[in-house]
Amino acid sequence: MSIELITDSDQSLLTSKFAVPAAPPFMVSRPALHARVTEGVQGPVTVVTGVAGSGKTQLLASWVHSRPVDWPVAWITLEQGDEPDPTFWDYVAEALRRAGVAVPPVAGGTVTRAVLGRLATAVDQHPTPVVLVLDGASQLPGPDWAAGLEFVLCHTDRLRVVLTGRWDPPLPLYRYRLAGRLQELRTADLALTAAEVSRLMRLHGVELGEPELATLLEHTEGWAAGIRLCACVLQRSPDAKRLVDTISGDESTIAEYFVGEVLRVQPPDTRRFLLETSVLDTFTPELAAAVTARTDAPRMLAELTRENAFIQPVGSGTGMYRYHRLFAELLRAQLAWADPDEVALLHQRAALWLAARGRLTEAVGHAVLAGDWIGAASMVIEDYGVGVLAMEGSAGRLGGLFAGMPEHPAGPEPVLVRAAIAYGDGDHSRAAEQFAYAGKLLALQGSACGDGLTLGCFLMRLLLLPHVPGPDTVDDLAPAAGTFLESAPPQRLARHPELRTMLLAAEGRARAAAGQVDEAAAVLAEAGANAPPGAERIRMSCLEYLALIEAYRGRLGRAEAAARQAIELAGQRTRGRDGWPAAAEVTLAWVALERYDIEAADRHLRAVQPLCGNGATGPAPAGFALVRARRLQTRGELRQAIGVLASAEEADNGAPCWLTRELRLNRARLLLVAGRPDEAEDLLAGFADSADPGAVVARAALMLARGEAGAAHERARTVADAAGVPAPAALDAWLLLAMLAAGREDAAGAREALRRALRVAAPESCRRPVHQVWGELRRLLRDDDRLTLQYRSLGTPGTTGSAAGVAAEPVVVEQLSKRELDVLRGMAEMLPTEEIAASMYVSVNTVKTHVRSILRKLSASRRNEAVRRARALRLI
Repeated sequence: MSIELITDSDQSLLTSKFAVPAAPPFMVSRPALHARVTEGVQGPVTVVTGVAGSGKTQLLASWVHSRPVDWPVAWITLEQGDEPDPTFWDYVAEALRRAGVAVPPVAGGTVTRAVLGRLATAVDQHPTPVVLVLDGASQLPGPDWAAGLEFVLCHTDRLRVVLTGRWDPPLPLYRYRLAGRLQELRTADLALTAAEVSRLMRLHGVELGEPELATLLEHTEGWAAGIRLCACVLQRSPDAKRLVDTISGDESTIAEYFVGEVLRVQPPDTRRFLLETSVLDTFTPELAAAVTARTDAPRMLAELTRENAFIQPVGSGTGMYRYHRLFAELLRAQLAWADPDEVALLHQRAALWLAARGRLTEAVGHAVLAGDWIGAASMVIEDYGVGVLAMEGSAGRLGGLFAGMPEHPAGPEPVLVRAAIAYGDGDHSRAAEQFAYAGKLLALQGSACGDGLTLGCFLMRLLLLPHVPGPDTVDDLAPAAGTFLESAPPQRLARHPELRTMLLAAEGRARAAAGQVDEAAAVLAEAGANAPPGAERIRMSCLEYLALIEAYRGRLGRAEAAARQAIELAGQRTRGRDGWPAAAEVTLAWVALERYDIEAADRHLRAVQPLCGNGATGPAPAGFALVRARRLQTRGELRQAIGVLASAEEADNGAPCWLTRELRLNRARLLLVAGRPDEAEDLLAGFADSADPGAVVARAALMLARGEAGAAHERARTVADAAGVPAPAALDAWLLLAMLAAGREDAAGAREALRRALRVAAPESCRRPVHQVWGELRRLLRDDDRLTLQYRSLGTPGTTGSAAGVAAEPVVVEQLSKRELDVLRGMAEMLPTEEIAASMYVSVNTVKTHVRSILRKLSASRRNEAVRRARALRLI
């Protein structure tokens, strides 16, 4: 290297450039950063870079004044015009002399390799290391000064260089970084902490609470100058706490700083680029290019990032950028003032680019900011996003974007979006009203009726079918929607995996509302088992509805498993009672009462009572009334039980027909027990020709109360002997036959009927119906020890009095993974946890995690119980 430069020996040097800046009156000490600088000067190079106003100079000045090392410090404040080598090296030589280093003069004003070598020798001969601070090194654009500095660093071990600037100096920093001899402090390191912001505010006489400090720190992102300017503004306000939320980047003092320090130094095309991209929160170079219609966007972003122009990459390797929050606010304010008509155009460009790449929520956000409500709604519909709105409502991120939509938007698409949001919010009547209005607009205005609109209409019809019955039936809609879904573009379905689950859930609820209980249970189980990640709300809804249906069908084990899984999901989603699965809690009370676990039943009833009060809709309030009435009956409070059921029947809470039918049949049975057969007959008049097994048994009980024992026996026998009768109806039929036989003093007949009833009750340990008649039959059957033992064994689910355990029919709503099946086989072989872990080459903690998951999925409390249920399901 040879540097031939001529210096003017008469040039006078500015003394102020060698002065270490004094600490400002509101300086906050930063010992942690001081320690990092002290650590850095143990090596040759320390680089401090950051945005304008991030506190680089103040940090180094306070470090020098604190004298953490007993070494001489040479300080130079650099600026534009100092880059020619004669000027730069004159300042370096003079700074070192002032620090006590015997630097020889530049012979003849020429700076050559030999001159730099003598400078390095002089530094090397100094008894202690020397710290050279080059404040504002990024002001020097040329590479020659850096090449000379690198030469000096290579030939002395005593020079410690600290460089500050908005971007990195042209030194081979990678070489020092690889050698572990480089200390770097960047914008993120210089950001003030919450404690430092608090101290700075107090120095300005501003007292803020923790919420206000957190807001200020989030808004300024720890930017020192911004916080200092905010402090000046707050200092003048009588209500500083209220003002914190209103401070933005276009506040006059902050705006002046940005304009003077950042925008003014940029060329016009760069300023225009900054203004146009300010409409984007985070963006890639490709998105910036689409919005600005510039092909050189990647290069401009790279340069702006290198210059620390309040733009920075988001994450590592994401290719995303973002502006400092305050800077973005200023840019947007300037754009709105300078060219307001272009703002909507820029947002529309961004929306179209994002929508074409499947980034629906971001695209809709920009369309909304452009005021294009029809475009925003169309994007949601044609991307198959209606299911997200119906699932999350206005509380979801996508639904929240439509909060400002006009009350009467033009076009069917925004109205359909509003209907889906209303459904997601639980306002089914408004959802039906909006959906009907969307249908009218479609008929009047016409529409291209694309695939998304067609599928969205299918989904909304299915969802609303249980609440607003119409000409459509679930048997018509469900197959048509399924066929349409199968022909949908795979890429859209991949973006919305919740849609298939939503359709299944809607079909299941519609079938339940239509009285197709068995079909509804199958569909809801499929929906719950196949719900994708992110659709936990749908899965929870399916599970709680399925649980109630299974309890109604007498499948108590399945009901309990589904209910507990729903409650577990709710516990993961929320800590409060909002959105809690009331039907699942009702189911647990139902199951506990049928098993005659009075304490558990009361506990669940107390827990769910606030969720089933006035205004509650759906199946949960009706289920709660049914269980509560049965509980009152066990206490002998028949009048109150009848009143509870009557009130539940009168309430218009949207209960499905099978549950309202169960309420009426139970009230009729209670009226018979209370000796009021005439009222019971009035209730059962509508079931005279019904083939429903529960209604047939209730009519048989009415006949018994009327003294028509023969007819009662005939009717009850048709249910008891029929195949495929639900367990509750079959159990009631056999118990009624036992009572009829006891009335005839037919001990053998009563024993046989009761034995058959206990066999029906045993698999699910259903004790309540048996317990209600046991007292009346005990006198006749008191000498039958076998029946007594069989009755007592109902306390243990899955056993009968005559045989070893017969496993209750279990249910697995969530399938076991391959790893969990491997662990389950090890459990079946009674291997300890350590051996299972060793055989699978995993840790003991991993096996324990799998075991907990297996117990949850199989609704088991112990390992041996899980193994029994797995064998019953033929999983192992």
